[in-house]
Amino acid sequence: MKKAYGIRLAAAFVVLFLAVAGICGIFYPVKIFDIQILPLLQRVFIDFSISAILLLAGVILLTLLFGRFYCSTLCPFGIIQELAALLFFRGKERGKNGGKNRGRKNKPTANYPVKYFIAAVVLGALTGGSALLLRYIEPYTYFGSAFTISTVGLAGILLVILLTGFKNRFFCTNICPAGAMLGLISKISLNKIYIDKDLCVSCGMCEKNCPSGCINSKEKTVDNVTCVKCLKCLSVCPKGGIKFGIKPKEEIKFSLKRRELITGVAAAAVFGAMIKAGLVIKDKIVEKFKDIILPPGAESEERFVNKCYNCNLCVANCPNKIIVKADKDFPAVHLDYSKGCCDKNCNKCGEVCPTGAIKRLKLEEKQKTRIGMAMIVEENCGKCGDCIAACPYGAIIRIGDKIVINASKCVGCGACKQVCKNRGNAIEIFAVRKQSLI
Repeated sequence: MKKAYGIRLAAAFVVLFLAVAGICGIFYPVKIFDIQILPLLQRVFIDFSISAILLLAGVILLTLLFGRFYCSTLCPFGIIQELAALLFFRGKERGKNGGKNRGRKNKPTANYPVKYFIAAVVLGALTGGSALLLRYIEPYTYFGSAFTISTVGLAGILLVILLTGFKNRFFCTNICPAGAMLGLISKISLNKIYIDKDLCVSCGMCEKNCPSGCINSKEKTVDNVTCVKCLKCLSVCPKGGIKFGIKPKEEIKFSLKRRELITGVAAAAVFGAMIKAGLVIKDKIVEKFKDIILPPGAESEERFVNKCYNCNLCVANCPNKIIVKADKDFPAVHLDYSKGCCDKNCNKCGEVCPTGAIKRLKLEEKQKTRIGMAMIVEENCGKCGDCIAACPYGAIIRIGDKIVINASKCVGCGACKQVCKNRGNAIEIFAVRKQSLI
């Protein structure tokens, strides 16, 4: 078990490498973002697909068996914090009985119930139909938007890294809604971190080096709700007194304290209230936003703006770079045809979207999905006919001396606008209220 920390850390860095490569659009061989817990939870709500259900069940089963390994090994944002902590806390242990640490000690963190109320607020709104609040606190979104140079993501990740310098994994243990949810499951996990009282010499090395602040070496207890299973304590214990596994029967205790009961009831009440708030947000959020062309599979402005996390994974992976970040015109990613058109033979955005905001359409289905409608501006048209040749759907034809668009075939891909010799001014692409099959 001494090597467990190093093995787990190596696995985490492999995950981080895959995540950075995917979010930067370099390559996406393993869909690491499909197992990010909150986007996955939303995808189950939206699609109720077998794959999403199985993945969610897998993450829950992992947590039930081994605790919060998700937080230390599978969450890219958690791994970023661990990397930052390795830089902040460079102390190395010395001495067999808990000698002084070189450098700065890891500061323990308390287990505050506020995390359950944060989770109740954002998950309640999500259940009500809007991911708007979740965008500003969800770890996967911070990670994705930061690596695509989004202001909100950069600000969020910098603040959390600075927080790491003072309180180490405080975000994971006391703020993150995913962590709060997984912590509750970890409370009843089969394998736990625990202290063998017969072997423990009370040196305090495990407590000093615990990034989650979940070990009390004086009382010889471990809070497995906040423990992110980094396994560092196993590597620093000089006597092997800290264990990971099934607790001996005499060690197993479960008691619901009065404070925990009150917190649970209050958080449940907040969750219920936020479901109603989510329904209001869902209906109100798009009132001032009009005529925005969305990626195929987004369905409608109302649905998309309430489901998109603005992680920008689709932005990074769009081959024509026509998917752009949220801006003053629309609070979620959308299409900008000034840079190109929507390729008929590409459905990449739906493939990489982990939240279900962009549905995973088969290529044949994507090709039949109307995302907009083209219109010829006759006073600007030079009748060159380039648009006729460029239209991949055969929707533009010449009738006499006029060029017209067959509305039954047009999907609004923007290919015609790209080749227009009048700088695209002879063709306008309008958004549709709701995407549909042609």
